[in-house]
Amino acid sequence: MFDKIALTLLIIGGLNWGLVGIFSFDLVAWLFGGTGAILSRIVYTLVALSAIWCITLLFKNERITARG
Repeated sequence: MFDKIALTLLIIGGLNWGLVGIFSFDLVAWLFGGTGAILSRIVYTLVALSAIWCITLLFKNERITARG
């Protein structure tokens, strides 16, 4: 469950950074009242925590098997 939430937040963060890089438009800041607004800072912090959590996904030793 945490993995899916973290990946969803990383996708949101990645799309936001894509908008910043391509169009110089920060969607999170636009939605929540600027980069210094408390809601924007919460979203940025959640994305950063998600990135830290997803580092653990690189080191998971799970086998994925196909059903057939």
